[in-house]
Amino acid sequence: MLPDRATIFAYLTILSGSAGRLVISLVYFLIVANTLTLGEFGLFATASSTGLILSRLLAFGFISPLYRVATVKPRLLGAYLSGFAGLSAFSLPLITLVAGAAYLLLFAERLALLPFAAIIVAEVLGWRLVEVVAIVNNGLRRFRQAALLVIIGSGLRTIAALLFAGFGHASLEIWAFAYCGATMASAAVALLAFLPKARWRFVRSLYPRRMADAVFAGAADIVFYVQSELDKLLVLGLAGERTAGLYAIALRVIDLTAMPVRSFNQMLVQKIMQERGVGGFRRLAAYEAGIALVSVAGLVAVIIALKPFPHLLGRNVSEAAYLFAPMLLVPAFRNLVEYHAELLYARERTGSRIALLCLLTAIKAGLISVVMTRFPEAGSWAASMNLVFGVVYLASAGFTYTLLAQGRRPLR
Repeated sequence: MLPDRATIFAYLTILSGSAGRLVISLVYFLIVANTLTLGEFGLFATASSTGLILSRLLAFGFISPLYRVATVKPRLLGAYLSGFAGLSAFSLPLITLVAGAAYLLLFAERLALLPFAAIIVAEVLGWRLVEVVAIVNNGLRRFRQAALLVIIGSGLRTIAALLFAGFGHASLEIWAFAYCGATMASAAVALLAFLPKARWRFVRSLYPRRMADAVFAGAADIVFYVQSELDKLLVLGLAGERTAGLYAIALRVIDLTAMPVRSFNQMLVQKIMQERGVGGFRRLAAYEAGIALVSVAGLVAVIIALKPFPHLLGRNVSEAAYLFAPMLLVPAFRNLVEYHAELLYARERTGSRIALLCLLTAIKAGLISVVMTRFPEAGSWAASMNLVFGVVYLASAGFTYTLLAQGRRPLR
């Protein structure tokens, strides 16, 4: 499991893409967060989170077999791309049905239908396709192309945000359509310029064998993002748009600390898939310590930068800045839970991953509901989030390392 020169170079390539995306995404986030009102940003962030969850239904999870075949059997890539395209079309009615239910449940009295639909389309048919093309390139170890694609996609959204801010009549409705247009343009660039060349063909015998893996992996991915994004939905439902906006800004800043961690996770997953081992627990503990340190250090850097320049990141972000210090440990706990999920994915423990994520979702939903109802003041609930995410982390770590220690694969 020790990294060689090629692995280090590959990681640095991915990290460079993450760094470029970090800078561009930060500019994009600051423009949007400070142009919309706090309530509008809370609605946009929550609708975007809903679209992110729904995008995991695309092709019923067939991206997992697609990534595996790109990593270990690239000669079959054309057959799997054909399957992904067909299954994507079949999955759209289900996505539409679930999106409609989510709209009626959470957004009907807060946001018009067309802007909501534009945000969902952007996430499901726009950014998700960008991610799929980047994932395939990473599987083929074309890390530079994947990094460039993500930077271009983020750049197009940032350009849209700049035009939106300069338009002079900023509203959530206008931004929803600008966001959709930029994201769909990113998808077009991905499909036309970055999708690896392969002879697409329908091979019926491949799909029955892989659909179980796809459905399980897709279900795990959906539950992972439900677990990850559920807090934004709960805050909107329990505390309203303004509090959801403050919370979304805090979580977005925290999420920026995860980019170098995700680059590391990606390399680790590929190495585990190729070598069929995760290393000793001492090494895993070192990984955990490193992830926690990098995560907290990122948020500390933001806090330090804002001390002498409180309006450095804009008016709305400055209103949410008082939440950062009370939530100091949240980045470490969130990123470590994501790391645990990637470990289980790499070892193909899909059923166990789904069970873990369902458990974490239930724990988080219960604890956040208690916190938001008992501690309505932001200073109180912000500090309590360390406890919420800490409990979720402990449950995740106990479950994951117990499974890895058993040394056997559970039934899927």
